[in-house]
Amino acid sequence: MNQIKSQVTEGFWKRWQTVNAESAIFHQWEELERSGCIDNFRILAENKALFRRGWYFADSDAYKWLEAATHILVSFPNPALENIADDFIDLLKDAQDPDGYLYTFNQIHFPGKRWTNLQIEHELYCLGHLIEAGVTDFIERGLDSLLTIACKAADRIVVDFMGRGPRFTPGHEEIEIALLRLYEVTGQQSYLDMAKQFIGKRGHQVLFALDILKQAISNNLRVQHVEKRQEAYDIAHPGNHTKRLPPENVAKKPPRIKWRWILNVLSGKFFQQHKPLTKQSIPAGHAVRFAYLQTAAAMLDRLNGQKTYQPTLAKSWERMVRCRMYVTGGIGSLPEIEGFGRDYELDPEVAYAETCAAIGSLYWNHEMAKLTGDARYSDLFEWQLYNAALVGMGLDGKTYLYNNPLISDGAIQRRQWYEVPCCPSNLSRTFARLTDEIVSIQSDEITIQQYISSSHHVPVAGRDVIFELQSGLPWRGNVRLMMVKAPGIPLKLKLRRPAWASDFHMTVNDQTVQNMTGTQKHSLDPTQASWIEIKRYWREGDILKLDFGLSVQFFAAHPKVTSVRGKAALTVGPLVYCLESCDNPEVDILNIVLDPSSVQTSFSPDILSGTRLITGESLDGEDLVFIPYHLWGNRGLSLMTVFVDVKQ
Repeated sequence: MNQIKSQVTEGFWKRWQTVNAESAIFHQWEELERSGCIDNFRILAENKALFRRGWYFADSDAYKWLEAATHILVSFPNPALENIADDFIDLLKDAQDPDGYLYTFNQIHFPGKRWTNLQIEHELYCLGHLIEAGVTDFIERGLDSLLTIACKAADRIVVDFMGRGPRFTPGHEEIEIALLRLYEVTGQQSYLDMAKQFIGKRGHQVLFALDILKQAISNNLRVQHVEKRQEAYDIAHPGNHTKRLPPENVAKKPPRIKWRWILNVLSGKFFQQHKPLTKQSIPAGHAVRFAYLQTAAAMLDRLNGQKTYQPTLAKSWERMVRCRMYVTGGIGSLPEIEGFGRDYELDPEVAYAETCAAIGSLYWNHEMAKLTGDARYSDLFEWQLYNAALVGMGLDGKTYLYNNPLISDGAIQRRQWYEVPCCPSNLSRTFARLTDEIVSIQSDEITIQQYISSSHHVPVAGRDVIFELQSGLPWRGNVRLMMVKAPGIPLKLKLRRPAWASDFHMTVNDQTVQNMTGTQKHSLDPTQASWIEIKRYWREGDILKLDFGLSVQFFAAHPKVTSVRGKAALTVGPLVYCLESCDNPEVDILNIVLDPSSVQTSFSPDILSGTRLITGESLDGEDLVFIPYHLWGNRGLSLMTVFVDVKQ
C-alpha cells in the first residue's frame, strides 16, 4: 500500500481532474458501449447473442478505463461510476476462463487458440492492462476481487511462458510493467521473474524477419476470417450492426513512409526486437512500445536493486531529449511507424507525437526519478504533462487528439472517439493518478517532484508530517507550502528548480532563504533542473514560499531541423504556446514574421478562466494572440502553428 496519502485540492489540475471524473470517464464508457467493446465480454459472460466487434486489442481500452475509474472513485466518490465499475468487474470474472485466460478475440472467434502471433495480436498487452487495473483497484479501494482476476491471468502467463525463449516475448510491451506492479503488491517472486525474462530475452531472436512475416500472414488470414463472418452476421441481422467504429485517424505522411515502416518491422526495430535491451541506446521503433519497455526496465532495476539497464536507459533518454523529441516533449516523429525517425527528423507538420507515447514517457520519467533521484526526470515529466499529454484531451473531456502535430493546416481536429481509441482512457488513468507524482519520501527527506496544489500526509522517520501545497502554476510562478503537522525533528525538504526557471526567490516565514536571479539560463533542457534543499526544525504553521519568474522565452530548434530553421517557439514557464487561426482570423499565421519586441503576456477568461495569453505584432503590424498549445483545437477546425518566423 502507498504510505503517502495525497489529494489534489484546487487550481489547474483540480479542474482537469474534475472534468476527468465528471465528464470524460462517463463519455468513454458510453463510447465503449456504443462500439461494442463491453458487449464483447457479455458474449462470453452472459452468452449474449451478438457479434464481437473491434480490433483484437479492444479489450485493453476497457481495462484502462477500469483502472482510471478505480483511481477516480477515491477522490471523487460517485455511486453511478462505482456501480458501473463493480458490474464490469463481475462481468470480467464471468468472462475469464477457469484457468485464468481472458482475451475475447480468441475466446469468441478462435476457441482453444492461444498465444497466436505474439508480435502482432496483443494478447499479453491486453492482459497487462487487466493486471494493472487489478493492482490499482487493490491499492486505491482496498478491494481484491479484480486483483484475484489479475492474479489468475498472471499465473496463467507464468505457467505458459516461464523458461521459454526469445520467440515468446510480446510484440507490444506492457505486460512487463503489469507483472512488476503485481509483484510489488503481492510479493510473488514468479511475477518478477516472468517480467525479468520478457525483458531479458527481448532482441535475441534469430531470423526475426522470417518469423514476423509468418505472423503477419497468419494474422491477415485470421482477420479475413473474422471479417467474412461479420459480414454474414450483419446481413442476417440487419438491425444489429450499428456500432461502427469512426474513420481511421488522420495524419500527414512523408514520402516513402510505407517502405520505411516495412523495413522498421522486418528489422525488429518497430518492436524493439533488433538487439538486446542492454545495447539499445538509441530510441527506435514504435514510440509507445519503446516508452513502456524503458519504464519496465527502470522498474526492474529498482526492484532488483541492480543497475543492469540503468546505463543504457540513461543514454537512450539523453538521445531522445537531444535529438528525437519535439519542443512540446512529444515523441515519435513518423506516422505509420508511429514512432522515431532519424536524429533531428522532427518536421512539426508531420509530427505524430502520439498522446499515448507522451503518457508512456511520463511513466518512464516517473520510474527513472524513483530509480536515480535525478531532478531531470521529474522536470521532463512536468514539461510533457503540460504540453505533450494534456493536449490530448479537450476542455469538456469528451474530445481527444490522437496524434499531435506542431503545425496543422486544418486537417487535424479533436474527435469524440477513434477507430483505435487507446488514448482517451490512457489519459484518464494518467490524470487520475497525478497524486502519485507530487511527493516522494526517503529517510528524513521529503521531495516535492511536481508543483500541484495538494494536501499530503506522509510518514518520515517514523513520524507523521502533514503539509499543504498551493501552486499558481502554470499561470503564475508562486508556490506556497504550509506545515500543518510537523515532526519536531530536523527534516530536509527538496524542491525542484525547473530548467525553465532562471529566477526564483524562497522564503520561510517571510524570511529570505535563497534569492537567485539570472544565475541559470532559461532552458528546455531538463538536465539543467536541480534540487533546492532546506533542512531545519519545522513547526506547525511554518510557511515556505517559492516564486519563479515567468516571462516569454524564445526557443529555436536545433539547426539540423531544417523545416523550422530561422523560426522559434514561444514558452512561458512550463507551457509551449501556439498561434491558432480562430484567434487570428485575418492573419496568415503560417507565414507571419513576429516582432519580438512587441511580445507581452495578459490574462483572459475566454478560453479557460485565468489563462495567460501571449500577445504581439507581426512586422506588418498585425495583432497576434498566442494560446497554450494544450488548448488548441477546442473551438472547431482551425490552422495552428507552434513555430513562427522571428525578426532577427
